[in-house]
Amino acid sequence: MEEHGLGPNGGMLYCMEYLEANFDWLEERLRELGEEAYVLFDIPGQVELSTNHESLKGLVEKLTKLRFRLAAVHLCDAHYITDASKYISVLLLSLRTMLHLELPHINVLSKLSSTILTGYVDFNLDFYTEVQDLSYLENSLSASLPPRFASLNMAMISLIEDYSLVGFETLAVEDKNSMIHLTRVIDRATGYVFIPPAGSSAPPGTVDETGGPPVSRPNTYALFTTAAGPPKGDRSDVRDVQERWIDAKEEWDAYEKRQWRKEGEFVREEAARSRTIRERNPPLGSTQDADLA
Repeated sequence: MEEHGLGPNGGMLYCMEYLEANFDWLEERLRELGEEAYVLFDIPGQVELSTNHESLKGLVEKLTKLRFRLAAVHLCDAHYITDASKYISVLLLSLRTMLHLELPHINVLSKLSSTILTGYVDFNLDFYTEVQDLSYLENSLSASLPPRFASLNMAMISLIEDYSLVGFETLAVEDKNSMIHLTRVIDRATGYVFIPPAGSSAPPGTVDETGGPPVSRPNTYALFTTAAGPPKGDRSDVRDVQERWIDAKEEWDAYEKRQWRKEGEFVREEAARSRTIRERNPPLGSTQDADLA
């Protein structure tokens, strides 16, 4: 940064341009991981990288040519939904990122567990995750901005609704069920969920590549049913997320603490039982040594 006279933002953009120009280095590192690798690329949160700068998009295109099945996971803090203007801003940012990267895209409202939403949101959580009729936000926007911005507000709302692309999943990183649900959504977006185990038989009439890498391995499962249907499991319904983190957060916190306590007691009991079994049944070699003595 000092050598080129760059600030933090300029330095980050320079790094991405440098990585794109030296992509062969990244390609070698990725090939060392093998064909079965599941790789996570943690991109800096600088919005220019994913909205209008070309280096990240160029890296995505090169990775796609290497047969990587990519999906973009865009994390947004849940507190944005507590303010109508912030929510519209994050919708526009998400839409711009989706259009720029041109990847299977998953927007996520994160940090649900550490964000106080009760009493601060005007609608149920599904209004924000499904991006329902945004005209209901007109009054909130008008109250927070001068009247001369009313036409601009409605124009932005119309733009988002005309594309009808943006939606959100939810994430509370401390909640195992929430993490499992998001992992399933990501795996479905990348196609990873459709990859059958190695060695499975190929459907009739297809090229037999059962021993090939995951990207070319045939699928023997119900692709269309899985792809079209909603994910199943705990926290897969946004109404359950609403109950857990907004409507009954304190009750659920107390319940989970009791469950964790029981789980800890069970683990301790199992450990004590294992020690008792080992004491009653010493290793065969030690018993023989005692007899010989």
